[in-house]
Amino acid sequence: MIKKLIEQKEKKVEYIELIYDLIFVYIIGRNNSLLHHFSGGFVDITAFLAYIMTTLAIIQIWNFTTYYINIYGRHSVRDHIFLFINMFLLYFIAEGTRTDWQAYHTQYHIAWMLILLNVAVQYLIELRNHKDEPGRKKQIISMTVILLCETVIVGCEMIEYRFFHTTWLGLVAVLFGMVAVFLFGQRKSGGAVDFAHLSERAMLYVVFTFGEMIIAIASYFTEEFSVRTVYFSLMAFLIVVGLFLSYGMFYDHIIDREKKTNGLLYMFFHIFIIFAMNNITNGLEFMREEELSLAPKMTFLVASFILYFLFLFLLLRNYAKVRCKKYRLLCLRAGVICTAFALLMIVFRENMPVNITLSATFVFLLFAIIYRYGKAMDNIGFSDD
Repeated sequence: MIKKLIEQKEKKVEYIELIYDLIFVYIIGRNNSLLHHFSGGFVDITAFLAYIMTTLAIIQIWNFTTYYINIYGRHSVRDHIFLFINMFLLYFIAEGTRTDWQAYHTQYHIAWMLILLNVAVQYLIELRNHKDEPGRKKQIISMTVILLCETVIVGCEMIEYRFFHTTWLGLVAVLFGMVAVFLFGQRKSGGAVDFAHLSERAMLYVVFTFGEMIIAIASYFTEEFSVRTVYFSLMAFLIVVGLFLSYGMFYDHIIDREKKTNGLLYMFFHIFIIFAMNNITNGLEFMREEELSLAPKMTFLVASFILYFLFLFLLLRNYAKVRCKKYRLLCLRAGVICTAFALLMIVFRENMPVNITLSATFVFLLFAIIYRYGKAMDNIGFSDD
């Protein structure tokens, strides 16, 4: 038992996992490109729905793989082979992520099905190693059934598209996977999850997503050199820095990475943190798009910022250090700042220089209270509520 705990504590993120994550950096860019197609001053509704489904599907694929590696991965030759197979299949998904996705519908969904089946087979193989462990056995069977059921739903979506030219079952598949894993798949895995490793994997995915954001704001620097160009590029850069520092403060000073937990909510919240980051990336690019109407541009950016910080603060309730669970005042302050930010953005909606300054100020105001909260925990600690 002691040996098992030591091995779990020493589990580190391996190079193979980082290489696997790099393919998701490419796919993030492909997903974001879907939103840059406008119709009548708005993002094309078909492209927007495709963006939501593909973004959530990709994050879910990453979650499925990460959970398996965290609990059962041994960094063996077999694990590496299965991981590289999924990387290869993800290229077909990336290539099918485009506005003319209809022409790539078959390859996208076949690759999606094979990736889900890939992870399911890994669980089935692992079952033989836990025949005398009822808890582990039940969890493995649950995850296998969930993955196989989602595979079937994705297959049915191909039939749906062939006969009705609709794709609703694709979204159903993603939502089914989220709900089923949350309710059944990982409920018995609390003792098996290495939360330090899991939280580090989530952090690295967030960092890679920030990488895409950094690439996106490079467009602010491409205009003719002027005071306006320097001003907008500086504000965009500061926004990215503030968002990054806010997440870093949570990860380094607020989250209890030694917590005994199944990590369910943590990964669930990260789906929306990463989704919000993708939206912010697009929102910052939208600010420079004259084709896009003002109302959807402002709504999209403001909602994305608030979504990002909302799910950051939701991490506090279940994953903050025990001594720092007095979070109500922090959340109240954050709520006031978010409300003021949204109202001011509406008032100054036609003034882009003011909009981007408000955005940078908003981000750093929230970072300031997060920073003070994190430092206070390091210095004096808090009592439970």
